[in-house]
This record gives sequence, C-alpha cells and structure tokens, in this order.
Amino acid sequence: MKVIYIAGKVRASNHWEQEQNIRRAEALALDAWLAGFAALCPHCNTRNFQGAGPDGLWLQGDIEMMKRCDAVLTVENWVDSEGAKIEVEVAHINNIPVFHSLEELKNWRVNGEQTRATSFRN
Repeated sequence: MKVIYIAGKVRASNHWEQEQNIRRAEALALDAWLAGFAALCPHCNTRNFQGAGPDGLWLQGDIEMMKRCDAVLTVENWVDSEGAKIEVEVAHINNIPVFHSLEELKNWRVNGEQTRATSFRN
C-alpha cells in the first residue's frame, strides 16, 4: 500500500476557517484511504497545536514525515498556503511525485512510472 502525504492550507484568519481547511484535508485523506492508499494527514496530527510552539516546528516535522511517503496529494487550496508550497517544493527536490487530484494519484498507481513523469511537476 502506498503512503500518501496530504498537503494543504491549515492557517486562516479565524478558527472557523481554519477548521474548514482541516476538514477539506480530512475529506481528501478519507477519499485516499477509500481508494486504497494509506493517507498521512498532518492537519489532523497538529490540529490544536497552534500557539503551543513555533509554527516552523510543525512544518519541520511535517516535512520529515512527508519525506517518508511515496507521493504527495494536494488539497484544492494548497497554493494559498506558504507551508504547502514549501512542502511541494521539498517533494520535488526529493523526487516525491506530487498529484493535484485523486484521479491523477489513482492513475499513477495503475500506470506506475509512466504516469509519474507527467504528474511530477504539475
């Protein structure tokens, strides 16, 4: 089973919007699980940690977990997140494929390396 890292926006201007960002990531993680992947959703891991330590600590830990994954799957609003943009760039540097839809991810699993080359830097 491939392990997939979910990358997306967490922080927001208020608690409600932040929770919506987390729930979008959770929903995508659930979809990935139901599609046969093991999804690592850092949004759930540090959901209530904001303010308990420096923000950079959470991102540093998330990147370490991501480096151990087979691929990255982005949440629809990932480009609005400085942290998610860093995660995607680190994935590229580490040759971890990045997918922007569950369909792309599923195609990669079916077609393997053939799909990887086209999906890597989208």
